[in-house]
Amino acid sequence: MSGLTRRRFLGVTAGAVGLGALAVALPGCSVLTQQQAGELLKSRARLPKPFTVPLPIPPVAEPTRRTPDAWYYDIPVREAEAEILPGLKTRIYGYDGIFPGPTIVSRRDRRTVVRHSNELPVPIAVHLHGGHTPHGSDGYPTDLVLPKGGWPHDTMPGDIAHGSRAYVYPMRQRAMTLWYHDHRMDFTGPQVYRGLAGFHLVHDDEEDALPLPKGERDIPLLICDRSFDADGAFLYPALDPKLVAPPGVKEAYMDGVLGDVVLVNGAPWPELEVTATRYRFRILNASSARRYQLTLDPQPSGGKAFVQVGSDGGLLAGPNPLDRVEIAQAERFDVVVDFSRFEVGSTVTMTNGFGDGGTKNVMRFRVARKAPDDSAVPKRLGDLEVLRTGQAKVTRRFDFQQGTLHGHQAWLINGKPFDPDRIDAAPPLGQVERWRFTTDIRHPIHVHLDPFQVLGGGDYRKGWKDTVDMRSGETVDVLVRFSDYAGKYVLHCHNLEHEDMAMMANFRTHAA
Repeated sequence: MSGLTRRRFLGVTAGAVGLGALAVALPGCSVLTQQQAGELLKSRARLPKPFTVPLPIPPVAEPTRRTPDAWYYDIPVREAEAEILPGLKTRIYGYDGIFPGPTIVSRRDRRTVVRHSNELPVPIAVHLHGGHTPHGSDGYPTDLVLPKGGWPHDTMPGDIAHGSRAYVYPMRQRAMTLWYHDHRMDFTGPQVYRGLAGFHLVHDDEEDALPLPKGERDIPLLICDRSFDADGAFLYPALDPKLVAPPGVKEAYMDGVLGDVVLVNGAPWPELEVTATRYRFRILNASSARRYQLTLDPQPSGGKAFVQVGSDGGLLAGPNPLDRVEIAQAERFDVVVDFSRFEVGSTVTMTNGFGDGGTKNVMRFRVARKAPDDSAVPKRLGDLEVLRTGQAKVTRRFDFQQGTLHGHQAWLINGKPFDPDRIDAAPPLGQVERWRFTTDIRHPIHVHLDPFQVLGGGDYRKGWKDTVDMRSGETVDVLVRFSDYAGKYVLHCHNLEHEDMAMMANFRTHAA
């Protein structure tokens, strides 16, 4: 039995042993529907009333050095205390000690170099989600950055850095909304849950030329769900709260961890004061297992509530009007909302049609006053290349399904658990391929290195995507083409509990 398989076996076995104690201490409510897969983890803390705290805007990181062809950032990763629930302190893991981390802003074709120094007590691996990135800077799950204070425990073979690592991003990609988050082997779920996530925005001339809302009316919204202990600490059912060993969650939560508090930019059910003008919202679902169906209440008159202008992979070819936005884990939707369609003095609630109880609400907007607005949503947005099925040279199949490993539940791809030493596909650079994904229950599927296009995508799958939300029992074909960088990358389910419990596979790109 390989070292990896032994670790999986030990983790799953420990989950079964710990289940009895969990059922008493952390009663949950199982959810396995067309909308969700997971187990509800109920907070013990006294929760605030919705819409009583202002929406925070993550600060924009300042480069520590600039050259004509590159900007350099130094961002420590450390523990800190944050007041997420009013009157209580929550211990977080944070990029620069904040949650979400600082927003990094890049320019197309200008290199961005981010050095992360690890001041946490556990290893990290930083993945730029949606980044077109060389293998050495992709945040491969075993390419760890060990703590500055040392790490006396075993690690799996990988490119190990001690204390810090400089991640180099050439930025040969369109303007788009990216995000960065932890990707440590077996522990991505709990480490992102504790706060290791932030925005990374890419701009270019094509986007700059459009009259879309800009400046203070271009707002990133990181939406996630969390649960809290009585003292304000994050609740998460890790087998080892110190995140050393064994990996994984207690068996009752292997379908996924669902929190009962919705946070937006780290604040519970916040409120944002807006003018009666257009706003661009860069919406990211950073939850472990929860999906959202976002709507506005009341609905505006005279058309759809949202106009989608961008997806995971940047600008759409043209606007996509939507009454609601269904967004799975790791997906991004860039939308424009025109608040001039609401009366001044009114409030507008962003609700979640897939939620119940406290998770029915997301945030609220208060339309404070009129203001000048020279923004618009043009009929033509981006110059979007369209891949064709006839270009595909190869069809590959990836089945995402629950299975058994040594007699215990596991999440598998093509019947196999993740093994860093096994290559499951070897696509040549520059070749268009057809990848067929199938699922048992809902899985959001993410592919590293390059985006793809969904065949027969529908309203929520337009444009270039790096994550596709798969419904139960669904088969989806995507066209993908990898370019520039040879090396080993992963595709995986972005339900983070599924990912940590083996639902990941390797592919290796190579010169044709």
